[in-house]
Amino acid sequence: MTTTAAGSRNETALARAVERWNAGDLDGYLEIYAEGIRLHGMSPEPLDAQGVRAAYENLFAAFPRNHLELHETFSAGDRLTCRFTLTGRHDGDYMGIPATGRDIALSGITILHFQDGLCVERWVCADTLGLLVQLGAVPPPS
Repeated sequence: MTTTAAGSRNETALARAVERWNAGDLDGYLEIYAEGIRLHGMSPEPLDAQGVRAAYENLFAAFPRNHLELHETFSAGDRLTCRFTLTGRHDGDYMGIPATGRDIALSGITILHFQDGLCVERWVCADTLGLLVQLGAVPPPS
């Protein structure tokens, strides 16, 4: 991790966002994002602020008591990269899959681009196929 002022400020913003996420405070979590946020990797087209909110509202509805854990965070200039795991229980509809009550663990990596302490662009790569296997929506690889 870098120790630059910008890197430290961005790491603090991310830590606060994760804290708010784990408290179930979606509005508090979304404070990390700039008004013009562009989020790549959660849909075929980048999501804007409205799409980001909708995607996370859907995630919270499907996995209402989820927990986000960061395993590693690397900072370089105005960018932060982290490896994460989202755990929870499937208690609501997710991508048309009715609640199964199954525990899940979704791992991924994300890169956040900051300007003035807010995330303006983010790229996410998560194991969505693994999540669908955990939910029983697709068979595991043979």
